[in-house]
Amino acid sequence: MTAQLKLIALDADDLAVISAHVQDARVRTADIIWRQGEKRLVVGMSRLDWEQTLAGQTAPRRLIAALRFDRVLSCKSRNIDLGTPDTALELVGIEFHPGEAPSGSAVLLFNHGGALRLDVECLECQLTDLGADDLGTSDMGEDAESSGLGA
Repeated sequence: MTAQLKLIALDADDLAVISAHVQDARVRTADIIWRQGEKRLVVGMSRLDWEQTLAGQTAPRRLIAALRFDRVLSCKSRNIDLGTPDTALELVGIEFHPGEAPSGSAVLLFNHGGALRLDVECLECQLTDLGADDLGTSDMGEDAESSGLGA
């Protein structure tokens, strides 16, 4: 078993590394938690263990992980209905668009044109693995059970 990741991004290059690790992660809208008063967005996900895949393991493995953005001034969504908690999304990647230093926008891109845009004071992002997806939440279809990461 590979070690659990804990990555921090403070610039666009760091965020590109995190983006590679969360590519094809499965997210339920209920696991997108916007804490406006804390200036924080947390996204619970079931991500592919890319390290295991690249090491030549034949059966892909998924990990439960949390992606956190701090110092978030606003969070806007496009083509994502946060009012339907069981909607399954697939995270395609994350981009950073700099503004007046050190601010900018982090954009989480999802399948079917969905996106979350986070306007940030400065980039502070963390990806933390929480453990193996032993509950079978990696098959997050419309009938999927809750992963327990909701609010």
